[in-house]
Amino acid sequence: MMDKIKVSLLGATGMVGQKMIKLLADHPYIELVKLSASDSRIGKKYSETVKWIENGSIPEKFRDMKLVSTSPEDNKDVDYVLSALPPEAAEPVELKLVKNGINVISNASPYRLSKDIPLINPEINFEHLRILEGKDTKFVKNPNCTSAIMAMPLVKLLGFDYDRISLVSMQAISGAGFSGLPYMSIDDNIIPYIHGEEEKIPAEISKMYGTVQDGKINGKNIRMSVTSVRVPVKVGHMGVLNMEIKKGVDVEELIKNLNNFSPLKGFNGLYNAPAHPIVVHNEADRPQNAIDTYNGMEVHVGRISYTDRNLRMVILGNNLVRGAAGITILTLELMEQMKL
Repeated sequence: MMDKIKVSLLGATGMVGQKMIKLLADHPYIELVKLSASDSRIGKKYSETVKWIENGSIPEKFRDMKLVSTSPEDNKDVDYVLSALPPEAAEPVELKLVKNGINVISNASPYRLSKDIPLINPEINFEHLRILEGKDTKFVKNPNCTSAIMAMPLVKLLGFDYDRISLVSMQAISGAGFSGLPYMSIDDNIIPYIHGEEEKIPAEISKMYGTVQDGKINGKNIRMSVTSVRVPVKVGHMGVLNMEIKKGVDVEELIKNLNNFSPLKGFNGLYNAPAHPIVVHNEADRPQNAIDTYNGMEVHVGRISYTDRNLRMVILGNNLVRGAAGITILTLELMEQMKL
């Protein structure tokens, strides 16, 4: 039996932190041994400080766990720190941990676009993790939740000779965090702008599909314009993608390729890897948020059509699992299997 990987979790009381706790509660070889939160909560029991919003109750093993600080001193005896901190808090905390020789896998946006820090969406670019080989301390970033979801089907599209990609993303309110959007702003409303999203999505996808040279990741030139919209849905980011292609597309062949996409099947022990990362729906009214985000790590695609040089599809994923907590854990599982 392998020794368990011991991890601590920063930002344990937030939405992504709670999701990560739930996913790790019964993990066969990753053991969550420390939880941290803001300074005012240090030393208190987790159950006394968290506003638990996940389905079901707090896993029993974590209820009485006392919260620690985010300092290197409190996290020096774990194998990895998993970070679900908000961006403004994450940057100084994570840098301090890394400078003190502590491995970090982070959901937060600072340093996602740094060329020497891998930005990992496992099925797309797990090979980028190899730039960590030989490094004493590992620092890895996850993509933005929308980027992680929308990038998946592009793996079978970017080989086409195209002019431009247009994406309209419809993003759930949970993407703004537990208290990130006032009820009166979103109730019975659609907000046609999300600060920073329209720039970061193409930039991050370009990096995910980039190439490695001399230990640096050089982004692929992806011609994409994005419009981001906040919609009154709790969980689930949907995108409508249109791609202007110069030559004809065999839609049936494309669907077959998307269904058969399974780049991680050569690895064993990837507890959070879905058997079919991309699920294609043939029904005219799918994918749907209420049905298709349940399991979490799959990305759902539907309404695929090609007319008058335009390829269209609808993409949907769970922003808290594929876009955050689940992708963090799968990345760590891969790093263990790759012996990094």
